[in-house]
Amino acid sequence: MNIRPLDDRVLVAPEESETTTAGGIVLPDSAKEKPQRGKIVAAGPGTLNDDGSRSPLSVKKGDVVVFGKYAGTDIKVDGKEMKIMRERDILAKIAKK
Repeated sequence: MNIRPLDDRVLVAPEESETTTAGGIVLPDSAKEKPQRGKIVAAGPGTLNDDGSRSPLSVKKGDVVVFGKYAGTDIKVDGKEMKIMRERDILAKIAKK
């Protein structure tokens, strides 16, 4: 993969949505909800400030994050569905146990 996000953008691999309900009913593709969690695959260097310095991102590669249902732009990278979004579109970072 040769994608490097610019500025405050991140590349996120969304988690797969559930294919069955708790009761065992198989959901068709049209009934599945868009995933709102994913793992950051790549992150940009940060926002460029007026003085020429960079503000570092608060997330990094490997972090699991929660984002808005319609946040970011869907792209395909090496045949996989990914999202590219700004850091401000990320709602929360999930802490590791």
